[in-house]
Amino acid sequence: MKIGCPKEIKNHEYRVGLTPAAVKAYCEAGHEVYMQKDAGAGSGIADAEYVSAGARVLPTAEEVWKSCEMIVKVKEPLPVEYDLLQRDQLVYTYFHFAADERLTRACLEKGIIALAYETVQEADGSLPLLKPMSEIAGRMAPLMGAFYMGRIHGGRGLLPTGVPGVKPGNVLILGGGTVGRNAAHVAAGLGARVTILDINLDTLGRLSDIMPPNVATVFSDSHTIDFHIEDADIVIGAVLVPGAKAPKLITRETLKLLKPGCVFVDVAIDQGGCSVTSRPTTHAEPIYVLENIVHYCVANMPGAYARTSTFALNNRTIKYGLKLAGETLEKACARNLALKRGLNLYKGAITFQPVAEAFGLEKFYKPVDEVLG
Repeated sequence: MKIGCPKEIKNHEYRVGLTPAAVKAYCEAGHEVYMQKDAGAGSGIADAEYVSAGARVLPTAEEVWKSCEMIVKVKEPLPVEYDLLQRDQLVYTYFHFAADERLTRACLEKGIIALAYETVQEADGSLPLLKPMSEIAGRMAPLMGAFYMGRIHGGRGLLPTGVPGVKPGNVLILGGGTVGRNAAHVAAGLGARVTILDINLDTLGRLSDIMPPNVATVFSDSHTIDFHIEDADIVIGAVLVPGAKAPKLITRETLKLLKPGCVFVDVAIDQGGCSVTSRPTTHAEPIYVLENIVHYCVANMPGAYARTSTFALNNRTIKYGLKLAGETLEKACARNLALKRGLNLYKGAITFQPVAEAFGLEKFYKPVDEVLG
């Protein structure tokens, strides 16, 4: 199979879909790999490293898209890339369709096969291709919250770590999954007082067993959110419904309970955000202030630490990518439940129901088993 990797073009996105090690693995399996020139530069990977691993380097994104049956990326195609999509082409990347109707309709119209990292799900419920970026985004969240708490950014001017004689800040985390767990570890390590809210008592029990004493776990409902948000200095949105829009846990009225100058870091923004006031931001303009609250809603947070993120992602994606490239998509998905769950679009049909429901596109929905035959 001919596998291509174009350079990412999202705002300040420095990750790349393939590392030299991944290229070598594909080539050793008998595939041809085509890299766009300088695709890995943002992650500190030179073209020569890809050539040494067996790839061919092409000068433009257009040549990569046109030449290959399978495209491996990090982020979803942007509008300027829609015309590069080829019918029946397999695109293997993060899509987050449920948060982007325009992208969904464009990919439907182009008739691509969309295998979304974020919905590849093993039988035990784990999300192996989402996990590494969730770990990084989770660890970043308290750091970004602390930075933008600075008065110069519109924050309260409170140092979450505290100092002798001045108590530390309060960090409230909505969701105890991978993002929430990693956020709690970092926030607790900084010395903040941390509260994690989640609706799963088993999750809360596991977190209680592993967290330090300055982390409390609490069952979540609307009353509990309102109660704890009043004392929060940093709120981290870490909720996830795989492949579907994030639930709106924070209303404008809830937001008004926060002290002016608090920071809200919405890691759930890739799936639409968990506050009614959330909208995607970029690394170029990461924050905005609404209702006197600093909102940090960068939709590609791990891109800031591109080298770590690129290698962490490839450590996971190569296993499934080799399965996809090794036989037909239909056979690969039929034999691997995780890949089948990752199939979101197939040649003009939506095969992941939450995406169809997000935009009233049920007429395009077909169960994945039906399209796989």
